[in-house]
Amino acid sequence: MPIKLPETLPAFDVLRREGVMVMSPERAARQDIRPLKIALLNLMPKKIQTENQFARLIGATPLQIDLHLIRMTEHQTRNTAAEHMAAFYRPFQEVKEEKFDGLIITGAPIEHLPFEEVTYWDELREVMDWTQSNVQSTFGVCWGGMAMINHFHGVHKHILDHKAFGCFRHRNVDPTSPYLRGFSDDFVIPVSRWTEMKQDEIDRAPALQTLLGSDEVGPCLVADPDHRALYIFNHFEYDSDTLKQEYDRDVANGVAINVPRNYYPDDNPAMPPLNRWRSHAHLLYGNWINEIYQSTPYDIAEIGR
Repeated sequence: MPIKLPETLPAFDVLRREGVMVMSPERAARQDIRPLKIALLNLMPKKIQTENQFARLIGATPLQIDLHLIRMTEHQTRNTAAEHMAAFYRPFQEVKEEKFDGLIITGAPIEHLPFEEVTYWDELREVMDWTQSNVQSTFGVCWGGMAMINHFHGVHKHILDHKAFGCFRHRNVDPTSPYLRGFSDDFVIPVSRWTEMKQDEIDRAPALQTLLGSDEVGPCLVADPDHRALYIFNHFEYDSDTLKQEYDRDVANGVAINVPRNYYPDDNPAMPPLNRWRSHAHLLYGNWINEIYQSTPYDIAEIGR
């Protein structure tokens, strides 16, 4: 089944060219099923790139997805055209009376700041509390996942002495998890962050379940059943060239940065990178969508009751 997107959203044509099934709202309205209502709280500066990445993954399932784009109410982006934001995004304060089957909270390039110093932290805390009454399942990604696990469990993020940057091998810690159906025992995930969560601190919160982890870069995917949430600290959603874009940007700006590890063939940035995580990315987000479908009430108004 397709993902429902406005025909004028850039992701509509991008995904259609890639073979992802997309559907206009007019066509979706003629189908006698309830689509899953999924929101993307997009905190990344490159909004359109992030929309494409997540729409690609959640739009590849057999279910119809109704995607809603949300922004923080007062925060103004400087990297995406105001016309795009006005056409496709609604501020959180306008949607907080609605119910959603799923919510993705993205990362944000502010990990060097303490949470309390982020300008929209108070509203984001309101969002996270709101998920407990208005969202069936929430997926916090990278900084978004760190913010959620800190808010609900007091687990702290820690600054690294060097950036974790590249494609790192990870282990399937809990093969019985429904979120890991079809996962290999060992695989790579793109990582790009200056902070980490520590496994021993996660283990002190008895409700948390670590599902994926790495000997090199620590815990990756954590389930929080009590809050109907998943937290992932790395980037399955990345495109093949996203790490390259970050590396090239830093080199062009004179920022000291290592070549992303295990990303380019022979670690040679003159070579085109290989995507070795795409299949597991689709598995994870497809499994998440399926778990929402299995658990969410048909009457969306019943969510949170």
